Amino acid sequence: MAVKIRLRRMGQKKAPFYRVIVADERSPRDGRFIEEIGIYDPTKAEKVFKVDEELAKKWLANGAQPTETVARLFKQAGIEK
Repeated sequence: MAVKIRLRRMGQKKAPFYRVIVADERSPRDGRFIEEIGIYDPTKAEKVFKVDEELAKKWLANGAQPTETVARLFKQAGIEK
């Protein structure tokens, strides 16, 4: 089972915000997930990105692969393997 750290879209039409989740790569984008580790809201004037660093580092150490977008957000927040 391959595990990914990715974004889950939430919110209304034309007003999305995202939750950073850990999920099996075979599950749908907004479907089942293992754990929620943060939020990302790009619609605010100052983009909001909050993540539990301990959980993120734990999942990265256990072999979870972040998607390109999440990897970029982690790099900006200073979270790396």
